[in-house]
Amino acid sequence: MEKKLYRSRTDRMIAGVCGGIAKYFDIDPTIVRLFWVFATLVGGSGILAYIVCAIVIPLEPIE
Repeated sequence: MEKKLYRSRTDRMIAGVCGGIAKYFDIDPTIVRLFWVFATLVGGSGILAYIVCAIVIPLEPIE
């Protein structure tokens, strides 16, 4: 089965981006969330990247 990147419906804080990325790479969502916070604090690009991902990445289909 082909792996696809989706925003998570269940593991979400805001839009499910971090939960979806964590599921895709099979890692803990906390690690992905910490990366976003770090990227935001270092240069502010984390906020813009999150917004773009929330718009571009489709929501996980209902099974």
